[in-house]
Amino acid sequence: MKKLIAGNWKMNMTLDGTRQLIANIVNDMHDDQDLMDKCDFAVFPPALYLAAVRHSLHGFPYISFGMQNVSMNDDGAHTGDLSASMAQDSSCSYVIVGHSERRADHGETNEIVNQKAAQLISHDIAPIICVGETLVQREAGGALDVVEQQVRESVPDHKNFNEVVIAYEPVWAIGTGKVPSLNDIDEMHAHIHRLYKSLFSDNGGIRVLYGGSLKPDNAAEILALKGVNGGLIGGASIDAKSFLGIARAV
Repeated sequence: MKKLIAGNWKMNMTLDGTRQLIANIVNDMHDDQDLMDKCDFAVFPPALYLAAVRHSLHGFPYISFGMQNVSMNDDGAHTGDLSASMAQDSSCSYVIVGHSERRADHGETNEIVNQKAAQLISHDIAPIICVGETLVQREAGGALDVVEQQVRESVPDHKNFNEVVIAYEPVWAIGTGKVPSLNDIDEMHAHIHRLYKSLFSDNGGIRVLYGGSLKPDNAAEILALKGVNGGLIGGASIDAKSFLGIARAV
């Protein structure tokens, strides 16, 4: 199974910047064919720039793309929302759901995340379901329990759909420069793999990504851990050199 290197651009970039970033990534990958043998790639621009990314990647199937969020509803009077059917119509391969910023800023619960992921699965789109503990929860010794509850309640039943991705992102490490110890990352990823297998024994393997201040200078040791199947990258993903530097660490 290849590592999945996923770039969450969050609320960044301009239209011109989007086109230039994709061009830089594609050109760099052309010069280093080994990257495509080692890793799968996905980028998640602001939805406004999704069409530009799709156009820029036409004829270059090695990079998938998707949205940073989706509605629980598939149509109707939901001003400002985007549905799973719209994501499917836009050729999205993945959509991020349950990011800690969505949970904190928009009050998204595990139940809401579950419903969003189920919508995606029903439209043949792989959800990347984010989980992770706060610093208070980790310091209290509850990190494993917190993440287990999130996985149990956020991942919908998907017996006939194999590609569900879980991204472990400790909230306190996102954009802070702080990173858990390798032992802590290894323990959490092993825990998620065991839990997933116990819950969904009929499904094949799952990719569990690490996210939270993942950069080229720490990627090699983190991505070398057995249970880490790639990275969900924030700030470093809006620079082609940094984004592909993480992939080269594989």
